[in-house]
Order: sequence, then structure tokens, then C-alpha cells
Amino acid sequence: MYYAALKKYDVANGPGVRVSLFVSGCTHHCPGCFNEVAWDFHYGTPFTEDTIDEVITALAPDYISGLSLLGGEPMEHANQQGLLPLLKKVREVYPEKSIWCYSGYDFEKDILGRMVSSYAETKELISYLDVLVDGRFEEDLKDLNLWYRGSANQRVILVPESLRAGKVVHWQPPTEIPDANKQLAEAK
Repeated sequence: MYYAALKKYDVANGPGVRVSLFVSGCTHHCPGCFNEVAWDFHYGTPFTEDTIDEVITALAPDYISGLSLLGGEPMEHANQQGLLPLLKKVREVYPEKSIWCYSGYDFEKDILGRMVSSYAETKELISYLDVLVDGRFEEDLKDLNLWYRGSANQRVILVPESLRAGKVVHWQPPTEIPDANKQLAEAK
């Protein structure tokens, strides 16, 4: 697996200050994608044990809320294989930090309906996720006012709650807007 970028202070891809890993490789090729360079599975830097250690170290400060996985496409099978050791380690070392994943795949149809039965890694991988933002980016539904998603068709799904309920449970934005800039300033 390769990755396109590792952002250690990201305030755009989930609540609070987060560490965001942008994996390489995506077969969706959505028109208007903000990260076309990451469609190539060999773009960027090889993902190694040293990368895992770098992510674990970046997650250490108390002001870091968690890890966000983006792409490319984290749920491509090759990327699931690469991400699984990272997610296991994050859950072992930081069980209180949240893990968000952004995927163009549909949660029910693709991930639960096809991937869980096709790939050995999928069931375990989704067991580590707190939130999945699902659905392909649709340029004609782009809306900059949406919380943590790019187009109106995408959903912000609470994964453990959805698995327990047997139906999609949506994440709800906070009633009070957190001041991520303040959190980031305090972090430095």
C-alpha cells in the first residue's frame, strides 16, 4: 500500500484536531474529486511499519481527537489489507480516540453486502471504525455547508451503533460549533 499524505494537524476531516492519512488507490474516479493524484495505487510513499509508528506518535497528544482515513479509497481491498495493522494498533494504544473513514462505497450495499463476505479483512476493519462517511462524491450535489462531507448524497454513519441496530444510524452535528482553530492554537 502507498499513501499520498499524512496530515498531523487536520481540522477538516472529522471533529477536533485529527491525524489524517490519505491512502493511494481509488477505482471510483469521481468527476470533481479533490484528490485525483491519489487514484493511482502507487502514488506517494510506501506505507510501512515506520509509517504506522509515525501515526501512533502523532496521535499521542491529548488534544488530538483521533484518526481520519481518506484517499484515494481506504476501502479498496489492497488498502484494507494495509490499514488493518494500523487500526489494530491505534485501538490498542488509544482506545479513547475516534477513527473516521471516508469511502466512496455504500455502507449497506458495498461494504456490508459484498465486501464482508468477499474479503477477510473487512469485518475486522469496520469493527475498529467509529464513523464512516460513505458514498461517491457527486459534483452536482457539492455543498460546502455540509458537516464533514463534500456532497449531499454522502452520509455520516455511526458504525458501531449501525451494526448493533441492523440499520444505518446517522451521526448528528453538535448543537454548538467547536472552535477547532482554538484547539489547534492551544496545541502549538
